[in-house]
Amino acid sequence: SNVLRMSSGIQIKPKTAVQKSKTSPLPCSPEPAIKPQPKPSDKLNPKTIDPFGAHSRPPSAFAAIYAKGGIPCRLVHGSVKHRLQWECLPETVPFDPLLLTLAEGLRETKHPYTFVSKEGFKELLMVEGAAEKAIPLLPRLVPVLKAALAHSDDEVFRRGLEALVQLSAVVGPSLNDHLKHLLTNLSRRLMDKKFREKITVTLQKLEQYGGKATVAIIKSKIPTYCSV
Repeated sequence: SNVLRMSSGIQIKPKTAVQKSKTSPLPCSPEPAIKPQPKPSDKLNPKTIDPFGAHSRPPSAFAAIYAKGGIPCRLVHGSVKHRLQWECLPETVPFDPLLLTLAEGLRETKHPYTFVSKEGFKELLMVEGAAEKAIPLLPRLVPVLKAALAHSDDEVFRRGLEALVQLSAVVGPSLNDHLKHLLTNLSRRLMDKKFREKITVTLQKLEQYGGKATVAIIKSKIPTYCSV
């Protein structure tokens, strides 16, 4: 058997090598040559959104509530300016949970949710007796506003700033106990030139509505702030 293995080995080994070369892919495979090359237009129009992932993504909490009619106002398209149409008088709507829901909607990035949440939050705080209704909600409302101020989208951050000023104008010094939680995100964005002026105006408004005690709170988080 040893003699047979040796003698056959001389003949079989070259044959095996030839067989392997036929079955195994060559180092220079033609596959890369037929692989479609990127077009110059692809660089100008990058695919930033997965068209298949968008359909499978569940709607946000605000979008789901809006679709079910849980928000008693709708967008009315005007020729010059959009507006909200309320199904009932805003004065008769309970702030809990509508004000919280509208604050959640400030983080939306799609139309019409962006307009409805922003304008609805503003108009609800304009009703008579808004302060008495909003102050008890501050412990739950401030974390929601904080999430909007921490959002990476610039428009969401701007809506958060506007909502914060609107809330401060209504609740006044009552916001001071919760202000530190909101100032951290303002301090981070203050280094961005495009937000510096708007944040400064926001801080001045907070001082105006919050009183002298607000200055010390702001300076504890933003030492460079100059009181008005």
